[in-house]
Amino acid sequence: MTLLLKLVLAPLLVVGSSLAGRRWGPGLTGLLVAMPVVAGPILLITYLEHGAAFAARAASASLLGLVSLAAFAVVFARVSRVRGWPGTVLLGWLVCLALDLALSFAPVPVWLALGLAWAAAWAGGRLLPAPGTAGPVKPPWWDLPARAVATAGLVVAVTAAAGRLGPDLTGVLAPFPTGTSVVAVFALAQGGPPAAAATMRGVLRGLGGFAVFCFSVAVLAEPLGGWAFAVAVAGTAVWQFADSCRSFGK
Repeated sequence: MTLLLKLVLAPLLVVGSSLAGRRWGPGLTGLLVAMPVVAGPILLITYLEHGAAFAARAASASLLGLVSLAAFAVVFARVSRVRGWPGTVLLGWLVCLALDLALSFAPVPVWLALGLAWAAAWAGGRLLPAPGTAGPVKPPWWDLPARAVATAGLVVAVTAAAGRLGPDLTGVLAPFPTGTSVVAVFALAQGGPPAAAATMRGVLRGLGGFAVFCFSVAVLAEPLGGWAFAVAVAGTAVWQFADSCRSFGK
């Protein structure tokens, strides 16, 4: 069962998000891929394999991983204006990994971690370059399979190493921007820097709901067990719906 979750659940969620984004633009692609479509399955698998206490601590650490993800979004959007996609994604990964490693050795209370995640998303949105006009994006046939394979690879690697990494490092690596990177690279290569910036803006908008998911699992996994994930999904949906209504009303 856990192997099936590793190979199927997260890749399907990423592919579904990508298809929806193709229909409604790069901003929605970024928002959807920033949802816990990868970290959620990783945390669920760690719960099934290592227990509630491990999953709760990993989820708390994942909130700090969202700080790194916000930094990646800003770096990618800004560097993409002067560099091609290989250099842009490499620099973004290096920044993200450096922050992940640093934050994994500085655990903080879950309430503070939630505040840091929200603050990083807020600050990141204000550090992005001004929006431009994104060109049309026509992905190649292998786009969706590449996203699925990259996602499955991350989930398998992180969950397989979870026992050796421990809950803090496992959690902080769970939001690592693998699916986000694939989406962003295609946006940059096919739509230019404006499309990349629009995608990253969507990513930062999605981090609020992502943080709600991680926080819910962190505080509810031990008292509620597996039901904590159902509550976390519901909480994320409510947050994103409220955020969408707020944005639509502006």
